[in-house]
Amino acid sequence: MSVPTRSPTPSGRPPPALILLPVGVVALLVATAPLLDVDAKRLLHAVPALLDFAGHLFVAPDWAYLPDLLRRMLETLEMTLIATLVATVLSMPLAVLAARNASPHPAVFHAARQVLSAMRALPELVWALVFVSAVGLGPLPGILAMALVTVGFMGKAFAEAIEMADPRPVEGVRAVGATRVQVVSFALLPQALPDLVGTTVYVLDHNVRSAAILGLVGAGGIGYDMVMAMRLYEFDRLTPIAVAIYLVVTVLDRLSDRLRARVIHGRGAP
Repeated sequence: MSVPTRSPTPSGRPPPALILLPVGVVALLVATAPLLDVDAKRLLHAVPALLDFAGHLFVAPDWAYLPDLLRRMLETLEMTLIATLVATVLSMPLAVLAARNASPHPAVFHAARQVLSAMRALPELVWALVFVSAVGLGPLPGILAMALVTVGFMGKAFAEAIEMADPRPVEGVRAVGATRVQVVSFALLPQALPDLVGTTVYVLDHNVRSAAILGLVGAGGIGYDMVMAMRLYEFDRLTPIAVAIYLVVTVLDRLSDRLRARVIHGRGAP
């Protein structure tokens, strides 16, 4: 079977916009590179240093540190699960208010959207600094920071999933005299459920990595150990930490695939 080489245009050539757009984007990036201090020579000189750093990662792990690593990872997972659970509960009513087809009034819709935008405007690290100054060091400020930002993200994602629902079941439920709460519960949310599950597990995956970073400001989790290992060049601890984070994220990714397949198809992933 031959592959067509001509473009589906009268002349058989690609449209000019298809050629000019990538060329324009590349030219714009090259022109603005000095503004970001992007220098090709600097990048080339950084390659040996990067390879040298990577070479130090292939060392025998500090086996005595593994119990502390396990405890820190469990703390990170606990922070992630609590923050995601709290955010899921809080984001659902906000998502209903922020969905055009479920919000009781346009003013409520716009107000809910602004609240969600304000929550995710700043990254978790900034909110962690705020909560560390308010409640002190430890896992609690990390949980609060992740939960706040996650509510903003999940609320927006849930609202968009609700807005994509088929209006025909909604009209059918309303035709039998259902209240607004019943319409949302029995016509909108069941249609949005696969997207809600997928978003929730994706956020859980994201929050594991966020929790690892929050240790920078003393907000608990494995992040503090990772930062200290990098600063002290303790590669025998840094490598196990990186591997542990990778394994946790990979397991969560596989669980996400299976859970979403079960919700959509009523069975496990193939």
